[in-house]
Amino acid sequence: MPDNPVIWKEEELSPIRDKVYQYIKQAIVQGIYKSGDRIIERELADQLNVSRTPIREALFRLESQGFVKTLPRKGVVVSKLSPDEIIEIFTILSSLESLAVKLAVKKVEQAQREELSQIIVEIDTALAKPTFEQSDWKYHFEANEVIFRAAKSPRLTQMLDGLSDYIRAFVHVGYELPGRQRKAMEEHREIIKAVLNGEAEFAENLTKIHVENSKKAYMEALERE
Repeated sequence: MPDNPVIWKEEELSPIRDKVYQYIKQAIVQGIYKSGDRIIERELADQLNVSRTPIREALFRLESQGFVKTLPRKGVVVSKLSPDEIIEIFTILSSLESLAVKLAVKKVEQAQREELSQIIVEIDTALAKPTFEQSDWKYHFEANEVIFRAAKSPRLTQMLDGLSDYIRAFVHVGYELPGRQRKAMEEHREIIKAVLNGEAEFAENLTKIHVENSKKAYMEALERE
């Protein structure tokens, strides 16, 4: 349970419900709530200073998305993805991200080239430091955001956005494996360089390798828990 109390004004139910949903989901994605942890409506309602109704509705929404599940005599607990589900998600990510990169090579504009070039500079700066910071995770998402935007495929971006919470959870766990964060940043740097150099097939292959390495790191990190 997060320690700091959160205070929201009693506004309309819909905005509060959405805030509660985002709060709980981010707590799960960031590892504050871990697989198997109970989420107790009463305690969470007190923590967020809201009624139990938006808590219940947010949990129902999260259960429909597979983030939590209701168990007899235990109540609502954070779900744990099965190995088959994890492999399925990474397989989908590999196909979608490699397609996005391939499209980005063909459609990237000058403004996006400049953004990607700056990300390379920032990655190099981060790699030169003796230790990484929590904020260094952002380069993973910044690079993807620019590349997905450069692909100019709204439907593809929408599908990737639908997996974004899983991606963040995977990154959080996978980066716990020693050496994985450095390796992942190096992989992103090479993907960006391939995009900037117009090497569509190379960028596509690098992306598939990156996703496969991410999958292996995630699975290995889970085995260590």
